[in-house]
Amino acid sequence: MLKLYNTLSGAKETFASLVPGSVRMYVCGVTVYDYCHVGHARSALIFDVLRRYLEYRGFSVEFVKNFTDVDDKIIKRANDQGVPYEMVTKKFIQAYYDDMGRLGVRRATREPKATDHMVDIINLVEILIAKKLAYRNNGDVYFDVARYEGYGRLSKRKLVELLVGARIEVDERKRNPMDFALWKASKPGEPAWPSPWGPGRPGWHIECSAMSIRHLGETFDIHGGGMDLIFPHHENEMAQSCGATGKEFARFWVHNGFVQVNKEKMSKSLGNFFTIREIFETLRAEQGWTEKTTGEVLRYFLLATHYRGPLDFSDEGLRKAKSALDGFYDLFERLKESGSNDAIENERLKESVDRIRLGFERAMDDDLNTPVAVAEFQRFRGEVNKLLETGLSDLSRRQAREEFRRLGAVLELFQLETWQFNPRKVHIEDRIDVNDIGAAAIRFSDADIEQKLAERADLRSRREFQKADQIRSLLASDGITIEDKPDGTTRWKR
Repeated sequence: MLKLYNTLSGAKETFASLVPGSVRMYVCGVTVYDYCHVGHARSALIFDVLRRYLEYRGFSVEFVKNFTDVDDKIIKRANDQGVPYEMVTKKFIQAYYDDMGRLGVRRATREPKATDHMVDIINLVEILIAKKLAYRNNGDVYFDVARYEGYGRLSKRKLVELLVGARIEVDERKRNPMDFALWKASKPGEPAWPSPWGPGRPGWHIECSAMSIRHLGETFDIHGGGMDLIFPHHENEMAQSCGATGKEFARFWVHNGFVQVNKEKMSKSLGNFFTIREIFETLRAEQGWTEKTTGEVLRYFLLATHYRGPLDFSDEGLRKAKSALDGFYDLFERLKESGSNDAIENERLKESVDRIRLGFERAMDDDLNTPVAVAEFQRFRGEVNKLLETGLSDLSRRQAREEFRRLGAVLELFQLETWQFNPRKVHIEDRIDVNDIGAAAIRFSDADIEQKLAERADLRSRREFQKADQIRSLLASDGITIEDKPDGTTRWKR
């Protein structure tokens, strides 16, 4: 049974959907005023994997992810460039699709824009005013936090403590410094829409409540986003939604951790961020990696850390991800070759397949534990490599590769037919320790290869299989595949 960590309860809970066999999920999308960075990529990827795993488990998933397409940052960008705000949002919505496409992130079932839901937003604000949970002030409308008893339930913060610690400039338009805007009166140079309170535009929080209720209903299964959204965005969403409907808003609140650089959160405000397109362009220029190779390396890197924990972005992490994938695709190349004609269907392969399925599902059921799932794939890879040494039939080879594809599809890994074995080149004089295979990659001459194979054969004779496998990986990093034949000989090719 799938268990997810629910921020609302502060514990892992067994997941059960409101409607058996069907899941409704809403995830807060991006504000489209700039290119996406790795933090955005991590959030998009995690909820893409959650959706895929729910589908793997037999659920139909109705997945809604919004675009915030009216916001202070968007308006400032448009005014700075002297263009309509729609030009800014159109450009960066397309950029978002381009970046997510490179990463293999599927589009949501529906991807609504805030500006297409003004009627829903205004109706929701009117309900809150009628229930005396919101008040008007010269064209602005604010949510009255003090009148909603459950405020702080999601973020585990008490209103009294928030007020004492509030570092908010005095705003005479508010009754309470923690009150937040539902509707903002128009200002010169800003886009505006008509409303019962005069021309203006919505506050940020009300947009998501209106869109999620419109497309998924007043109560749905999963609400997701980054941990930075827990407070105030999701806290405010919950307050205004529950206040308006009198019902629970979302049953599970799922949040992914931050991406860090040097242990500090990656963000545009700190200037320590890397956009997705910059990473692709840099790796193409410096490493020669293709778009598909880079996309899979980034996915592997992002999934190698549990989604709730912090993830430190680094060149070293990407290099290790590439090295690991080199090892997988080296195996896949070997599986393409013909097996021995007299090889008998290997029962041990069936046992390995059963183990990888059980281990993969157990890991994913445990709060989407992708690092353990990846480790299960690594174990399966090692088992198949050993089975190849004793001989596998063509059928067994196809079955092994298909299992990597089938389970890997949940993570969108191992799906490529060809792989690029050309990491950064260094001088031949650079020494590489066999115990640190990922340190660098070199071009091996034929004599070098034969020498490495002789070393590997010696290690295997002494049953030091781990070190022998490291030599295989070292050769694979230079695009060299080797195959151990049942008669004891070893073949290699570039």
